[in-house]
Amino acid sequence: MDIDCLPLVKTGYFSKLICDYVTADTKLKPLYNRFPNLDGFKGQIEEKGKHFTQSQRSVLFSSLIEQYKGINVSKQTNANIELLKEKNTFTVVTGHQLNLFTGPLYFLYKIISTINLTKELKKEFPDQNFVPIYWMATEDHDFDEINYFNFKGLKFQWNKEASGAVGHLPTEGLEEVFALYSKTIGDSKNAQVLKELFESAYLKHDTLTDATRFLANKIFKDYGLVIVDGDDVELKKLLVPYMKKDIFEQTAFKKVSETIEEITQISSDYPVQVNPREINYFYLKDGIRERLVESKGKYAVNDTAITFTKEELV
Repeated sequence: MDIDCLPLVKTGYFSKLICDYVTADTKLKPLYNRFPNLDGFKGQIEEKGKHFTQSQRSVLFSSLIEQYKGINVSKQTNANIELLKEKNTFTVVTGHQLNLFTGPLYFLYKIISTINLTKELKKEFPDQNFVPIYWMATEDHDFDEINYFNFKGLKFQWNKEASGAVGHLPTEGLEEVFALYSKTIGDSKNAQVLKELFESAYLKHDTLTDATRFLANKIFKDYGLVIVDGDDVELKKLLVPYMKKDIFEQTAFKKVSETIEEITQISSDYPVQVNPREINYFYLKDGIRERLVESKGKYAVNDTAITFTKEELV
């Protein structure tokens, strides 16, 4: 079989902004810190090594130990979790939604690329350790984006009323998806493997978070993948200083707005990538996942009667 490579800029799938970025166009250099080549990684390693504290490593390690309770942890993954305590260990992180049965191929591609990058970095920087991380988007709310997967032109969909964080959703109702999928794929050896994988992940776990963690771990545990659930109280405590800056100083809104203006001045061919909001945090409780909004010094949960004073939030 003949295999050839097509440059990203030739695919027609990416905007001019992305094409110019991946080809390291100099006019975009002011917009980012380092380009993701080996020289860039060298500088990133030096910078991160200075400001990521041992106490932060300890919190991450302890949270992962809790999250992995009851999980069949491979030697490779366990070793990588232990390595996170060491000051010469760095992570390569990818994140993705909790797509049903992985959803698009992109889910797998991102994780595989992350694992491969850690291997390349280890070759280049042998005195450092590199751990591949899959960050589960357990607090995402876009159920319609994740409740299906495609197979041979057919769409297998989990029909369910859903609200709030998708990671909290119970897996009830996936028996019907499993039954239909099982009929479709037949009884070959590979089909049996897929049936067992789906059944073990979604019919033997109570929530979508637990099911997705099982699935990703089953597929990638022998490659040392570490799976992180950000819906974690101890991890969020580390985020508090950044939360305060976003909520009370609107730091992200100001910086992103400045960058949008800078991008449009560089080239009119560059589309606006995101429309920033003043506050980028959500109230998450009892099936509610709504934005926090501010008006005249008062803070409210969007589309609810829930309000807070600044003092209450602090």
